Amino acid sequence: MCYGKFGDAIKNSAYMEFSPFNNVVKLCLQGMNMEETKQPEEALKLFLQAWNEATNHHEHFLAAYYVARQQKTASDRLTWLEKALIHALKLNDDTVKSALPNLYLKLAKCYEDLGDSEKSVGYAELAATLNEKPSDTGPFYHGTKADLKVGDLLTAGGNSNYQPELTMNHIYFTGLVNGAGLAAALAKGEGRERVYIIGPMGIFENDPNLTDKKFPGNPTRSYRSTAALKIVGEVKDWDRPSPEDLQRFRERLITGNGEIIN
Repeated sequence: MCYGKFGDAIKNSAYMEFSPFNNVVKLCLQGMNMEETKQPEEALKLFLQAWNEATNHHEHFLAAYYVARQQKTASDRLTWLEKALIHALKLNDDTVKSALPNLYLKLAKCYEDLGDSEKSVGYAELAATLNEKPSDTGPFYHGTKADLKVGDLLTAGGNSNYQPELTMNHIYFTGLVNGAGLAAALAKGEGRERVYIIGPMGIFENDPNLTDKKFPGNPTRSYRSTAALKIVGEVKDWDRPSPEDLQRFRERLITGNGEIIN
């Protein structure tokens, strides 16, 4: 259950819910692990499997992007990057819009390597003209175990869930209700998991800890702000990960944490 116009916005949202538990995303993560352990042939097999198992534009975009990374020639990279772009452009979705500057730069480099300066410059200009400020209009969510009420403000200054000695300069939120639910499950505390609908009280930016890291762009629609977030409602139902998936995610967080950009 949700409240008022925010509930209608959730039900009518056309955004793709990016999930680390999606089968295609899992295959891409496995492929990335193969890349990190210097096994490019195995990585390519996993990325091609992801491409073959993809069932929608978002999954095809991700898989093609990673297949392109394993191509040995500029022409082959270009083929797969163009496939990624075709699927990305069919999605009017902020999970993919944020990846377009990086994708255009990769296309520009391919055309430069192939000696086509006109197309190279064209794609580089496309990347430069895209505004880095998020175009996402929400609704937005924050997951926690804190017991709060409508009208309360969430502010920066809390300790990190992943590096407890670190005081955070920003307050974080997401445009994905299930992503907020996952954050609530991972949050510290003994209270029940809560997902609040929030309104940013000031400007916000893409979370640099996630944007263009393992995945292109900001597919988790993760944002941060130095301004407060105002609670305007609460979501009562979302897709909860299985205990097994949640445990694997916790293990990945423990082994995969690097320096937090604060």
